[in-house]
Amino acid sequence: MHRKSVYFLSLIVAMLMTLGVVMLFSTGAFARDSHGDQYFFVKHQVFWMAISLAICIVASRIDYHVLQKWWWVVFSLAAVLLVLCYIRPIGMKINGSWRWVNLHFMNFQPSELGKLASVSFLAVWFSRHEAESHTFVKGFIAPMACVGILVLLIVREVDLGSTTLICGTMFAMMFVAGSNLIYLGTVAVLGVGGILFIAIHMPERLGRLMAFLYPDKYPTEAYQTVQGLIAMGTGGINGLGLGMSRQKFSFLPFAHTDFIFPIIGEELGLWATLLVVLAFFLIAVCGMMIALRARDRFGMLLGFGLVVILVFQAAINIGVTTSLLPNKGLPLPFISYGGSNLLFCLLTIGILINIYLQGLPDKPVKTEVRLRARTTPRL
Repeated sequence: MHRKSVYFLSLIVAMLMTLGVVMLFSTGAFARDSHGDQYFFVKHQVFWMAISLAICIVASRIDYHVLQKWWWVVFSLAAVLLVLCYIRPIGMKINGSWRWVNLHFMNFQPSELGKLASVSFLAVWFSRHEAESHTFVKGFIAPMACVGILVLLIVREVDLGSTTLICGTMFAMMFVAGSNLIYLGTVAVLGVGGILFIAIHMPERLGRLMAFLYPDKYPTEAYQTVQGLIAMGTGGINGLGLGMSRQKFSFLPFAHTDFIFPIIGEELGLWATLLVVLAFFLIAVCGMMIALRARDRFGMLLGFGLVVILVFQAAINIGVTTSLLPNKGLPLPFISYGGSNLLFCLLTIGILINIYLQGLPDKPVKTEVRLRARTTPRL
């Protein structure tokens, strides 16, 4: 099954990207910022898809251990770009958040690079300090402090979605690497409290939280979520038909980005949304199989972290659009419009493919090294 996992993974990703292009054909023409061109978003997404696929292929052919050697370059670049978000005219404020940098030839969201930097650092750290992963300093304080540098910069952007995503992935990787459960439990409670504290002291985020708890009392703040639920309910089991969505006619904001999942439900029905959920579940299964067969501990932790951050993002998006979670601005991987996120997602797939190729039995790796790569306190 492991030998087929990479083929299933590639096929599922291709199907999700195809679905994304099809749904952009349906929703993009009615978006407010389409610039009068009904194919504006489709053309841009296909352009980014071509670039991202090329990077995916390159990443699949380059030994993933390059991240083990040069992780600090990725980390430093992510930190610099996150700082540039606040400096005009390089930094760009969109929808109330400083999340973008203008590189003249493209607009880029540095938090996407921050995801790769965080996962790479944690994989390197816990592969180097395997025997001390349960200690307070090297197994808890040091890795959290380093990742915290990027997290604080992202929080300052008012990007609680990416903050939650990186922190959740860090928690999962530290758990698998063998960090003390008492320390992790404590930081989990403090982390949730910290996010609530930040949300309460930011009027816009507080409004989203209250709208999630009491949507009938906060109709303005809950507008997106309610319209998404209307779209899902209108579609029913079989959907209204491709292109027949009503909510995309300016009723549901960001129908081509963060809230594309409800439009899938409205046009293609419940079956299509369940297939999307199944697709991400299979990505998780295939990715975990690849990670567990990695040739060393670094590859195992890197693969695990990349799979978690990818699937966790999909879970958050689906949870938000179905009113299971408070509203956060995270796109649906491979489907939502957005070049930066698509680039990161396909880069992730490329690295996973390389981990798979490096872990094949015919590679000249000693048996004891291969077995050690699969041993970890909790996986």
